[in-house]
Amino acid sequence: MTKRIIKLFLRLAISFGFLSASADRFGWWPQDVSAWGNWNAFLEYTEILNPWVPIYLIPTVAITATAAEIIFALFLLLGLKTELVAKLSGFLLLFFALSMTFLTGIKGVFDYSVFSASAAAFALSLMKYKFLEMDSLFLNKNKYRKY
Repeated sequence: MTKRIIKLFLRLAISFGFLSASADRFGWWPQDVSAWGNWNAFLEYTEILNPWVPIYLIPTVAITATAAEIIFALFLLLGLKTELVAKLSGFLLLFFALSMTFLTGIKGVFDYSVFSASAAAFALSLMKYKFLEMDSLFLNKNKYRKY
């Protein structure tokens, strides 16, 4: 397997993981395969993972996390600012993993491979070459620009 294929695989795996989790929160997955199944259940889980946040801010935290995951997923799918978005994804997943570990226990973190996903995102952030990324279109255009 080439480095380019591995980079594409990482981008797609992280992207689809974020999109799947977001779809679950909106109830778009069948109930029998859902972790949350609806927005209210996700709000309750957000409250568990953020006990220091006042209750009235929980919806804001949940919306922010969901928006970040959707935006990161789209940027990774398209290959826009891949290294930056991958690093931000790694930190988001690491924060999620640590919150899960300290507030619900380590088993769920391993069952859902959150540390692995975080590590994959950090590894992706270190891959500088471009493959099927929109960034390469902008790089080529800027390459011929005089400053």
